[in-house]
Amino acid sequence: MNIGHQTAALALTLCFGLAGCSGTANEQDKSPQSEAARDAPYMSEWTAEIIDRPQSDAPAVTLVAVRTGTHEGFDRVVFEFDERIPGYHFEYIDQPVRKCGSGMVAPLAGDGWLEVRMYPANAHTEEGQPTVAERERMPKLPVLLELELTCDFEAVVTWVLGLESPNRFQARELSNPPRLVVDVRH
Repeated sequence: MNIGHQTAALALTLCFGLAGCSGTANEQDKSPQSEAARDAPYMSEWTAEIIDRPQSDAPAVTLVAVRTGTHEGFDRVVFEFDERIPGYHFEYIDQPVRKCGSGMVAPLAGDGWLEVRMYPANAHTEEGQPTVAERERMPKLPVLLELELTCDFEAVVTWVLGLESPNRFQARELSNPPRLVVDVRH
């Protein structure tokens, strides 16, 4: 056998050997490093595009607090939950902003309206009492002018942020306590 044939035979043996060790396409990585990566807190890039992170198969959580603040370069909204962070969907929407149950128009300040929809979640107790008392706010921060709860119905909680303009935003998840954070660039 000449050197060319030997090299080809060795290459084929390696290919088949490696292919045989690869496992099936449906296997999941159960290593500690892989588990840690799935459990790591999520943080998006700065974007003006839709962010969608569903968790529809989990039980509903309760929104317990909403806070706002300004920082160097961005305004922040923090949604705090009782047990864990629910699924969520962020998207810039057009006017008119409407309440989910009644369809009534909710006039919001600004020229950009960022909808933050969280599900499954509630902003009320089992008795129907609100868990966040202030459901419309005018913080008048550099970019965040107003925010309003527009939906708390059938395990969907939606807040709309009235922004000076549709600036890039970032989503992040924090724990202890579970919080969903929205930062909007100045």
